[in-house]
Amino acid sequence: MRLLVVEDEQGLADAVADHLRAANHVVDIARTLEDAQAANRVAQYDLILLDLHLPDGDGLALVRDLRNRSVSTPVLIATARDRIMERIEGLEAGADDYLVKPYDLDEMLARITAILRRADSSRASQRKFGPICVVPSAKTVYLDGQLVSLTPKEWAILDRLSRRPGITVAKAEFEEALYGFGREVESNAIEAHVSRLRAKLGRRVIETVRGFGYRMGTG
Repeated sequence: MRLLVVEDEQGLADAVADHLRAANHVVDIARTLEDAQAANRVAQYDLILLDLHLPDGDGLALVRDLRNRSVSTPVLIATARDRIMERIEGLEAGADDYLVKPYDLDEMLARITAILRRADSSRASQRKFGPICVVPSAKTVYLDGQLVSLTPKEWAILDRLSRRPGITVAKAEFEEALYGFGREVESNAIEAHVSRLRAKLGRRVIETVRGFGYRMGTG
């Protein structure tokens, strides 16, 4: 999953990002409200971990902007504001959960996992493509009823494709989702992951749309 950490305190932002990356998430960091808004205009995130007290404004402005544009990206607020009315204000603005600083990194990860699980359960519990069955809530895939082992990046590609069957996903979107901003990506990295997925699930599992990207096939 690709996550955005919006936090102006560098030490905390780096610690949070390291903890999330160790759990196989791709993480971008924004230190200001302006940077967070810009990141959301150019990238699609699976969840945003949001501090409210930012150097250039209130983080709730980001939540309200997303919801006003009907963007359903889950938001976990992480802030030192701990009054009940402030929590209610954050949830009513459209946040999905509220975490008070200082917080334990393992609890943060558990809350993020729970939010992502709920988001997955609101979609179809299974996605079927011929002999292939994708189970988002368990991050598993079956071929002819047999469990197939995937790496985190292989799963991320398959998950992104299977969410939008029939829609072509650009190679650049995969690179952003799997590696994040500012990370060096080898020119053939996505092709290599796709090739391994085809070897495990069948040549037709992913169709190449020349000049555009990839779309989900039938396996």
